[in-house]
This record gives sequence, structure tokens and C-alpha cells, in this order.
Amino acid sequence: MLKLFRVISVLEGCSYLAILSVTAGFISRDYVFALGVLHGVLFLAYLMFSLQVSHKKGWSILIWLLVFIASIIPFAFLIVEYYLRRKPTVSEESEENVIA
Repeated sequence: MLKLFRVISVLEGCSYLAILSVTAGFISRDYVFALGVLHGVLFLAYLMFSLQVSHKKGWSILIWLLVFIASIIPFAFLIVEYYLRRKPTVSEESEENVIA
């Protein structure tokens, strides 16, 4: 589930940047509807999967809130991706303690 959330996170962040590119004039306004629908679906998927992953990984409400806020800040999805790659999970930490 974490891998799927990471994919959705990157896709949602890129779709957000695409919408901002329309606003900046880099992409034609003809694509606003399609980009908006795509971004809306990805944003809802991001929200649902972030809740599921936070429950499964044992994140505090503060960590989940920061991950959620990152979805509305341009390029913050890169920070979330870095965090998810670096952060050991609760189950991994408990496995390390059992082995040691």
C-alpha cells in the first residue's frame, strides 16, 4: 500500500504543477477541465491513501497533517517522497529489536 501511496503522491504533485502551469500560461487553457478532473481524483486518492498509510504505519496526527499540507504546497510532494523513503516503519523497528 505504501508503494501505491508514493505513486499517487508523485502523480498528484505533478498534476498540481500542471494546473499551476495553466495559471502561469505555460499550458493552454483548453486543458483546464481535463487537468482539473484528473487532479481532483488524484487529490481524493491521496487523501484516502494517506489516512490508510498513516494508520498502518502508526504516524501521529501531526505527521499525517504535515503530509496532507504537503499536498497543497508546490513541490512539497518531493519532500514527502524523501520522508517515505527514509522513515523506518513501526513494524521494521520492532523487527530490528527482535533480531538484536
